[in-house]
Amino acid sequence: MFVTVAEAPSLRVAAEKMFMTQQAASSAIKELERTLGVELFSRSRRSLMLTPAGETLYRGAAALLAGGHQLTTLVQAAASESVPPYVIGHTPNLATSEVFSIIEPVVVADPSVPITVRPIFADQIRSSLLDGQIDLALRRGIQTPPDLAGSVAGQHELRLAVGRDHPLAQHDRVALADLAEHEIVVSVAEPEEDREYVRLLISICQAAGFEPQITASRLRGTPPHTAVIAHPQACTFVTNAPGWLYGNRIRIIELNETPTVPVQAMWLPHTSSGIRASILEALRQ
Repeated sequence: MFVTVAEAPSLRVAAEKMFMTQQAASSAIKELERTLGVELFSRSRRSLMLTPAGETLYRGAAALLAGGHQLTTLVQAAASESVPPYVIGHTPNLATSEVFSIIEPVVVADPSVPITVRPIFADQIRSSLLDGQIDLALRRGIQTPPDLAGSVAGQHELRLAVGRDHPLAQHDRVALADLAEHEIVVSVAEPEEDREYVRLLISICQAAGFEPQITASRLRGTPPHTAVIAHPQACTFVTNAPGWLYGNRIRIIELNETPTVPVQAMWLPHTSSGIRASILEALRQ
């Protein structure tokens, strides 16, 4: 009930959704506040606003309810002897081929395990996990939202993508310091979750002794290396294998320092999954 009230624009609307009177809904909220010993809603305005305590309860309760729904689905599937697909969502800066390399040991060990992989934007991860659209999210990053569970699931080697007419395209390998004179294009169209990855890339440049010349790309949903087609004067960080791409219009170049960037896995807290455990265990080996 609390979650319904927290998500509704008013107590009246929440009460209607729950087929309760407004007075009954208000009394239930007050009883919950007495039980917890905290104020969950600020009543200084005409509409109910969550207090910091209420916001904390809402974020935790939403994840717990989603986990309960997930368990119910698994129990029902076990009773009917059907196995629903395990759905993995990944952000665009993590290639589908990289996702397969992560799950490959599990697929090889048991080809009968149904796994579905699909792209997802970073700002859709939380809602997709809570709604049960995906079971596991993979992205670039290290920080897990407070109401989700997660861990760094692996590292991928960072390389450089340039257009074929870029000055660095004639080199097999370059040093990070060589990038000081060139623009570096990064995606800033993503929400805060992906800006964390951009900050990580900037910190790699700073550790090499220079402040990067950042160019903003507004492309969203395409592989990172495609940014140099729209910005031929710039280079961009990628995790593709070295060589030519896109009809020999893009070259992937090794970096001397071979920096790595993390792959983060996220899932609903207080849930268990044999497939998830197998994927994470394979990554630790």
